[in-house]
Amino acid sequence: MKLTVDSTLPIPVFQQIIDQVHFAVNAGELKPGDRLPSIRGLAADNDIAANTVAKAFRQLEFRGIISARDRSGFVVCEATASRYQSRGVSADKNEVHQVVDNLDAGVIPGAFCKITEDFLGGDPEKCNVIHADGAGTKSIIGYLQYKETGNPEVFKGIAQDSIVMNLDDLLCVGVSNRILISNTINRNALNCPGEVVSALIEGSEQFLAQLRDHGVNIYSGGGETADVGDLTGTLVVDSCAVAIMKKADVIRNDITAELAIVGLSSTGQATYETQTNSGMGSNGLTSARHDMLCHYYAEKYPETFDPNLPRDLTYCGPYRLEDSLPDSNMLVGDAILSPTRSYAPVIYKALAELGSEIKGLIHCSGGAQTKCLKFGNQVHFVKDNLFPTPPLFAAIQQASGTGWQEMYKVFNMGHRMEIYVSPARVNEVIDIARSFGIDAQQIGYTAHADSNHLTLTDPLGNRHAYT
Repeated sequence: MKLTVDSTLPIPVFQQIIDQVHFAVNAGELKPGDRLPSIRGLAADNDIAANTVAKAFRQLEFRGIISARDRSGFVVCEATASRYQSRGVSADKNEVHQVVDNLDAGVIPGAFCKITEDFLGGDPEKCNVIHADGAGTKSIIGYLQYKETGNPEVFKGIAQDSIVMNLDDLLCVGVSNRILISNTINRNALNCPGEVVSALIEGSEQFLAQLRDHGVNIYSGGGETADVGDLTGTLVVDSCAVAIMKKADVIRNDITAELAIVGLSSTGQATYETQTNSGMGSNGLTSARHDMLCHYYAEKYPETFDPNLPRDLTYCGPYRLEDSLPDSNMLVGDAILSPTRSYAPVIYKALAELGSEIKGLIHCSGGAQTKCLKFGNQVHFVKDNLFPTPPLFAAIQQASGTGWQEMYKVFNMGHRMEIYVSPARVNEVIDIARSFGIDAQQIGYTAHADSNHLTLTDPLGNRHAYT
């Protein structure tokens, strides 16, 4: 194929290649199964470096537009990529797992987090758990709210998001003793002045104090604020948590057949929360931001997105932050920025009362409702009694036209924590959750299978299969 490449344009050459190939596929000029010219041939025909073409093809492959075939070069995929993937985000992070899965799995393979020997204390009966995560692109929505209102208090919720994404993963291996957490703020100081940093630090300290009031022994170990204006136009808020625990207390996620799956709702207001929660959490915010918010934000705040993104995927929604969310009492901005709920008080009580009866805990974060596929062996996960779709996720689906199959891979869709127990213990788990004002129900069960797979029935009765 002949490309039109102009090195004098501000758009990088590799991006010009991406745009032209992607457009050719969308327009039907390149059809599923069509073979693309070789990298070397395309480079020679268009007088460009082979590495430039290879870089473009890698990005197209990541988007799911083309795929590599043995001895056949690249061909056009049968279906175009998901909206999430087209924005440079991976819902299931398969390319990451392909690398990580070949590394040392730790002393307890299969646990939700990697478990190592007690390198910090040297106790052979104990182990270390360390975890890093953050608020993701939710911080950019916080930035938009801050710029529109001038109120930095919104970043206190972002601080909570970053902490919870670590804490609730640690819960899934049974951590219930002292936890030390450190925060990292990477910011563009021109756009995020001192009052933003102050709000983040104050928000972290206040949230940690609230958790301690509810029996969660989590403490600040300090952190770092880095001014990286050439890397980000706004800010990135991350955290790292570490704990020491007894190996005997680790939840091994030995998920087998004949277990009940109890889901803990991500919406409503828990007894330890100060406001109603939309259920947003801190996953899927790239899609939520662009699919819900209108192009006004692209025009006014170009520092908040990658200029290489296709225009039809950039702030292409119908709403502004101050608009009302359909079928809800919340505003769109408040719903998207709803601080990520921690289930720590619930899980602590469940561990105290049920102990080893809890066979598995899964935080439905990256991969959302398909996260379970990473755990257990030869398990058919059946989710056939899900919570009603929360208004925010229904609005995202309607605004974007995203298929339900993808929605359940990107968003928690109503519950963000799963507890795996025998059917006889289901009511106990539900009662514990409801004692904290959190709705819970058996959302499914496990059965034997030749390999892990998931069958999910959405509230509309549609069935979705995942492997």
